[in-house]
Amino acid sequence: MGIVEEAHNVKVLGSGEKTVVLAHGFGTDQSVWRHLVPHLVDNYKVVLFDVMGAGATNPDYFDFERYSTLEGYALDVLAILVEVKVESCVFVGHSLSAMAGALASIIRPDLFHKLIMLTASPRFLNDVDYCGGFEQEDINQLLQAIQSNYKAWCSGFAPLVVGGDMDSAAVQEFSRTLFNMRPDIALCLARTIFQSDLRPLLCHVTVPCHLIHSMRDMAVPVEIAQYLHRHLGGESVVEVIPAEGHLPQLSSPDVVNPVLLRHIHYDIVAGD
Repeated sequence: MGIVEEAHNVKVLGSGEKTVVLAHGFGTDQSVWRHLVPHLVDNYKVVLFDVMGAGATNPDYFDFERYSTLEGYALDVLAILVEVKVESCVFVGHSLSAMAGALASIIRPDLFHKLIMLTASPRFLNDVDYCGGFEQEDINQLLQAIQSNYKAWCSGFAPLVVGGDMDSAAVQEFSRTLFNMRPDIALCLARTIFQSDLRPLLCHVTVPCHLIHSMRDMAVPVEIAQYLHRHLGGESVVEVIPAEGHLPQLSSPDVVNPVLLRHIHYDIVAGD
């Protein structure tokens, strides 16, 4: 196992000719895909990894300067693909990793057959004629809450984002992986995510993009899907699924998995 593979706890499963890369978002780890993986391994080579600072990664490897922008995560994606010798992949990215994958595809479009972007957003802050979902004061309060009492913040944030009560299995799972992050790393990552603005770069994303969004998501308004569709530089298609929450692959796998599998299997047809 190479240095990058070890650092990101990379797992390669299955033995198909085509490669599917599953990339998780903020507060989760590669286990968030456990409901989807069994449906893929018979037909695809599946690459899983933990984003630096999450899951089984060594927090001592977390470079606060590198990860102060999403470019650091995009470069990690490229390093992983190169080290595991991926020549072309279907990249399934959730939230943070959807945008990191988009950035990576600008640098090395040859490595990406297509991007499947689950609940992605290029900017979380509202702006003139743009509804990102949050005002600056909302972000300031969120970051302050992480700093002041991380455990309490996790307990309150998890049900809001997942869309459920604290007793649901999905909320409990997200709470566990979120709380496993070191608080200073979670703060850095949250600041990077919520203060980023990738809108000017969307026109440079030329690989086909499949945009999948929940009908109700407190973190990403459903209108963002159409915004991405209008501004991406290549072909794109939008599907809004009848699910609630920002992590439908965890909270509603029976709803989202058939949709993800269909978008993995089939490419965009002209006129979609």
